[in-house]
Amino acid sequence: MRSRKIDDPDLSLAEMFDAWPETADAFIRNGTLCYGCPIAPFHTVIDTCAEYHLDEATFRAQVAETVDEAHAEERPTERSRRPRLRA
Repeated sequence: MRSRKIDDPDLSLAEMFDAWPETADAFIRNGTLCYGCPIAPFHTVIDTCAEYHLDEATFRAQVAETVDEAHAEERPTERSRRPRLRA
């Protein structure tokens, strides 16, 4: 169970990648080397944005979108939620 939110400014990158592995895609798309970095347990999104000169609000939106897209595939569709009628 996740105890922290993805937008927590104190959330370390290691915690983020552990809880939401799909977020690595946003980091890779932006040319960062954070995923797999030994400093990830000590850095946050704020540090990444400062180091790579990224707009924090834009980058956080990309990270959130990556999570939303990954979990959209897990959500049942309207059709699959309807009860089946037995013949």
